[in-house]
Amino acid sequence: MGVSAMTTPTPEAISTPTVVRATNLSKRYGSFTAVDGVTFEVHQGEVLGLLGPNGAGKSTTMRMLYQVTPPSGGELELFGMRSGLDARRIKGRLGVVPQIDNLDEELSVRDNLRITARYHGLTPAESRRKAEALLAFAELEAKATVEVRALSGGMKRRLTLARGLVADPDLVILDEPTTGLDPQVRLTLWDKMDDLKRRGATLLMSTHYMDEAERLCDRLLIMDGGRIVAEGTPRGLIHASLPPFVVEGRLIGGDDTPFRALAVEDARDFVRSGDRVSVFVRDGADALARVLEGGADADRTFVRPSNLEDLFLRLTGHGLRE
Repeated sequence: MGVSAMTTPTPEAISTPTVVRATNLSKRYGSFTAVDGVTFEVHQGEVLGLLGPNGAGKSTTMRMLYQVTPPSGGELELFGMRSGLDARRIKGRLGVVPQIDNLDEELSVRDNLRITARYHGLTPAESRRKAEALLAFAELEAKATVEVRALSGGMKRRLTLARGLVADPDLVILDEPTTGLDPQVRLTLWDKMDDLKRRGATLLMSTHYMDEAERLCDRLLIMDGGRIVAEGTPRGLIHASLPPFVVEGRLIGGDDTPFRALAVEDARDFVRSGDRVSVFVRDGADALARVLEGGADADRTFVRPSNLEDLFLRLTGHGLRE
């Protein structure tokens, strides 16, 4: 059943079919281990995000899923079929949106879609109909006859997404789909992925943008050093692992005493980087009042909710984009 025919599922339901099952999956390049024994599942109709910094193992995991990179160890099944052994049939049910656009630059926008449809076995008439439907989905009708090399970066990204949907895939894999795009273009791509989600598509995406992960994903796997260090819903992970608020401030003269005094429950609640200080607290308003009474600069001190970047820092000792 392809993306266009799916109904909206309930990912939490026990009966939801498993689309991907990875067990102790690993990938080694000589002495370097890129993916180190990860175990996870993707269920029909959910959006699962792989979150982590560059080098965390996200893209390598993706390449193993779409049958480009063979695993070094463990087991990997997609749609109940073994990776490698059933690679051709698995690929026929996947839609892949790679990190780098792989479009035919000298062809028109329409021909990129039409030829890809023919490659997937659609008849000429079916290919024309599919191309027109995807031009509308990607809002590229006005550019249908334009050569791809003349498109903006954001338009190329929308076309890459559309091309990944040509075969009505049962699973769409998106490798950092908005990396390098400006905020307005990112929002446009988010709208398109939201549209797929509403149609009931199963999506697996990697990202190192915390706002993207929180907005789009039903569930997250946080990766670092080739391993999964946490798993759960975006808000559930934050609530389970962090106090709800962060007091942030910029120091004057290097004195962090008012902030350090707040971190009484856990030494990890106090984080300092240069002249910037963050303290995780239960009561944001009370904590802010206390640091201001202690001499913190009111113009450089504020309270905000804890977020995924804070969680990753707590789990790994460095930020999501490092």
